[in-house]
Amino acid sequence: MALYDRMNEPKANFELDITGEVCPMTFVRVKLKLAQMPSGADLIVRLREGEALINVPRSLHQEGHHIVSLSAQAGGVHQLVVRKK
Repeated sequence: MALYDRMNEPKANFELDITGEVCPMTFVRVKLKLAQMPSGADLIVRLREGEALINVPRSLHQEGHHIVSLSAQAGGVHQLVVRKK
């Protein structure tokens, strides 16, 4: 059984690891990466538990981007897939 529908697979191979960053730089780094991407492309973001896990998805949603998925990985790391508006 597939973990997610193939229709929701990332449309582009954009990735960003912000596990070593702290707020507010986590969101700043994501915004800078999104600015380099075409509209409709997906960005895979690796982030840690805590403020980043709460603030980054919320801020992206408030800016109109679509949160495709958010899943827990090993070691307190999470994977966020966001589609640029």
